[in-house]
Amino acid sequence: MERICSSEETFERVFPFLESFGITRVGRQTGLDYIGIPVWCAYTPNAKSIVVAQGKGLTDADARTSAAMEALERAVACDPALDVNVTSVASLNRAGEEVDLLSPLLAQSRSIPNADDNLAFVEGRDLLSGGRVHVPLEAVCLDRTLTDCRYWQSSDGLASGNNYEETVFHGLLERIERDAHVLWQVLAEPRQHARCLDPERFDDARFKRLVAMIEEKDISLRLFDITSDVGIPAIAAFLASKATLASPAARHVDVTFGCGSHPYPEKAAIRAVTEAAQSRVTHISGARDDIFPKTYRRPLSDRLRRLFDARPERSPPNAVSADLDHILSRLRQAGVCRAISVQLGHPDLPFAVSKILVPDLENPEGARRQRLGPRAISATLAP
Repeated sequence: MERICSSEETFERVFPFLESFGITRVGRQTGLDYIGIPVWCAYTPNAKSIVVAQGKGLTDADARTSAAMEALERAVACDPALDVNVTSVASLNRAGEEVDLLSPLLAQSRSIPNADDNLAFVEGRDLLSGGRVHVPLEAVCLDRTLTDCRYWQSSDGLASGNNYEETVFHGLLERIERDAHVLWQVLAEPRQHARCLDPERFDDARFKRLVAMIEEKDISLRLFDITSDVGIPAIAAFLASKATLASPAARHVDVTFGCGSHPYPEKAAIRAVTEAAQSRVTHISGARDDIFPKTYRRPLSDRLRRLFDARPERSPPNAVSADLDHILSRLRQAGVCRAISVQLGHPDLPFAVSKILVPDLENPEGARRQRLGPRAISATLAP
């Protein structure tokens, strides 16, 4: 599924609403790095989550819109337009309502709520069954000012778009991507290296141009096919200057990472590489308020350095249908029982924001009660 209009048109639609959502500036950061891959940022000084949002793309227009939409989706998620029902699981069940407590998203040291505990619930839709399902508000919103929050709050699965359908499509792809990355991370090192992709085997002029821009600057690129059993292509990209890799004093921030999932592998690869380039600019700018000084002092691990020793011999994964029903079918075949969408934005806005929750898929690293789920544990045990 593609966007219903160009990035320029999307920006024109949302620009009048930036100020009302607290976004004061959208600026170009591309020139901070010498690669030249477009990266933009958007600032929301009084945000309840991070202040700086960033966007990337093949063009300045793409990156500018990406940054603005990320800032908007975070602003909406901080103060979502939702009907909240403070009640218990027992009461909802007695009324014949479906409930998902999203136990994989419980914060550290927090227990699963009892059936009679009152919680703030909001309504979502199960994309697999089409039915209504109630989920805890704290697992959906992105408000860092909340104290004693029972749930781990994250932008994982948070998506914006020109309409609701776009948010579902891209939110699902992000959840598939994050799950695939965790499953690849837990593999033994030789199995990770065996998935190293040859960039020359991608038949896409846009992607080849990105690779050329990187190679011209004496930077090493490693791509890995991290596609999971869901079967939607997912690719991870790592960037580091060759001088950095040769230095014993290299830091963790000197290697940057990006990841992408899309039914078309070339689009997954473009997303991964542009995201890795965005991460370079993030570290260069030093403006992200969720990256602390100790991050810049952390030394580069030997395992991360050795990723660049992997031999790029693998061909890209095969493309699959970009139809939403096909993606949902792939999730079912992988054993996913529920995929929930919660619309966060007001219906009168010229853009949509949704939170996509897929409890059976793995989650990225975070301060959760449960670090890994059954899928990752099984991957660690596989021969």
